[in-house]
Amino acid sequence: MLTGATVLASSSDGMAAKAAEAQVDGPAPDLASMQREKVALVDPPFVHPHEQATKATPGIKEFRLVIEEKPLVIDQDGTTYPAMTFNGTVPGPLMVVHEGDYVELTLVNPDTNAMQHNIDFHAATGGLGGGALTLINPGEQTVLRFKATRAGVFVYHCAPGGPMIPWHVVSGMNGAIMVLPREGLKDEAGNSLRYDRIYYIGEQDFYLPRDSKGVFKSYASPGDGYEEIMEVMTKLVPSHVVFNGAAGALTGDKAMAAKVGETVLIVHSQANRDSRPHLIGGHGDHVWEQGKFDNPPAKNLETWFVRGGSAAAALYKFRQPGIYAYVNHNLIEAVILGATAHFTVEGDWNDDLMKQVSAPGPIPA
Repeated sequence: MLTGATVLASSSDGMAAKAAEAQVDGPAPDLASMQREKVALVDPPFVHPHEQATKATPGIKEFRLVIEEKPLVIDQDGTTYPAMTFNGTVPGPLMVVHEGDYVELTLVNPDTNAMQHNIDFHAATGGLGGGALTLINPGEQTVLRFKATRAGVFVYHCAPGGPMIPWHVVSGMNGAIMVLPREGLKDEAGNSLRYDRIYYIGEQDFYLPRDSKGVFKSYASPGDGYEEIMEVMTKLVPSHVVFNGAAGALTGDKAMAAKVGETVLIVHSQANRDSRPHLIGGHGDHVWEQGKFDNPPAKNLETWFVRGGSAAAALYKFRQPGIYAYVNHNLIEAVILGATAHFTVEGDWNDDLMKQVSAPGPIPA
């Protein structure tokens, strides 16, 4: 079984040592006087309570992620994947802070795991995004603090080095963090934008081999499947492309809820491949396609683009009731491989927006 011994590139050892000895460039922050808040994370697609705008001075937001290596059921056929996760979910939880806050993360690798792990925050500056300072063995934990200096939505993922990086990412070890401007979201003219609900959708590509009969293989642990999964990965053809860890994870009784007249913020991340979200029957009223809130949002998009290794954010005010399919508009990936979610929207129908003028019937003679 692999132990993760081939991890960070040799240069990162020196980087970690230098980072540990580094002097602060300028006055050291008086962290002792800052207000601390322990934030309880929740499972996606839900997001922990937070203020959209704040007049409070920057503080220290404390988070805790526990790494879990465990099998996940990833489709309706009961196919299992030997996953590696943050807090047991794919994707890991969405963290929300405000620009200027300090993020203080406790990363835990229980001794029940077999692999080394770390975390790379795309929102952070220096030290491989924290990856050079957080590499931990089973039975260890570490605490990383970084200042949230850029507003937007950003990916985080495990990056222990070499081929372990893509393997851990496509095994489920990715999530997102949202850094809100302290004054909240704004449109292209500087007017305030607010949302009534927020949902986090993490798109995941899995790479499972099949046996001689065409049946997906299963493995007792991530290490047991490494060589065969890596062989599938190098062909760049995923066996599954899903939202929130499994085909159907956000459909049926697990669909995301909203009401007519409510504005919903959708955060969508893809840590490895490009994606093309589309809300069937709706639009992106305001879309930060590149995920960065200092840039003006695009408006009225039908489909937007999520670059591999990034996250995007889209606001939409629902105007009609019904079931809305939210898909990766590579429709092969949406319909066949699993990248489909649903919104269930309650409210009154508006005939002015859409009306069935006549029901289906025989063609008149």
